[in-house]
Amino acid sequence: MIGHPIAHSLSPAMHNAAFAASGQDYVYVPMDVLPERLPEAVRGMMALGFRGFNVTIPHKEDILPLLDELDDSARIPGAVNTVVIEEDRLRGLNTDGSGFLEAYYEAGGELRGRRVLILGAGGAAAAISAAVLEQGVCELLLINRSAGRARRLYEKLVRAYPEANVTLRPLADRADAAKRAEILINATSLGMEDDSLAFPAEAISAEKTLCDVVYRAGGETPLVKLAWEQGARVVSGERMLLYQGVESQRVWTGREPDIRAMSSVLFGEIEVGEGQV
Repeated sequence: MIGHPIAHSLSPAMHNAAFAASGQDYVYVPMDVLPERLPEAVRGMMALGFRGFNVTIPHKEDILPLLDELDDSARIPGAVNTVVIEEDRLRGLNTDGSGFLEAYYEAGGELRGRRVLILGAGGAAAAISAAVLEQGVCELLLINRSAGRARRLYEKLVRAYPEANVTLRPLADRADAAKRAEILINATSLGMEDDSLAFPAEAISAEKTLCDVVYRAGGETPLVKLAWEQGARVVSGERMLLYQGVESQRVWTGREPDIRAMSSVLFGEIEVGEGQV
């Protein structure tokens, strides 16, 4: 796994638990890579015989020129979170979108015909935006602190989904947009290390579904805590992390991961759904 910073990540413990439980001869290693050292780091992993790696902030878009091939999951959002090393070729995928969908539907939510607000315009926001548009939402509202970055994501989505209803709103409209939307998705780092709320507290209610892409090791983000208190349907960052990790392991190893072992690291011993092992 490469990123900067990565000390907070639960991915190494989650993946290594699954490898150990299934007896697979793999190890998942976190590596803090500065942006200017990204090309060197990628070349080093190829030289050392890595099978693949995850990519997180701030490298999800910057890694694109270093890859030989992109799956559709990464091509449309223009961001990669999973790389498979196949001999001397690098293939990029994005499991953020599929991981979000698995976690969302696990929580009992519906997307078709719903109005969705995504705060953020980075790699995770792009992948989740593409995923929800493919599920038939009636409107996707995009807001980001950087207007230029939001505009680039908006234009990319409009080109890829010309029939979809995608609306770009300024940051100043965040409160109004949050009240209007039925599904709120925080795809920024707000709340990961501080008590900031991605959405105004008054916009969170029992009628909403709140999805927080970020998570805190050993505790809930302020946004998730508030959503639980208000009776909203909640999709936490840990559940999204679980399912994007499951898909990453599938493509690296060609085997079905031990989801129970992965879940136990994130949530303790829990019951898993039918068909999960």
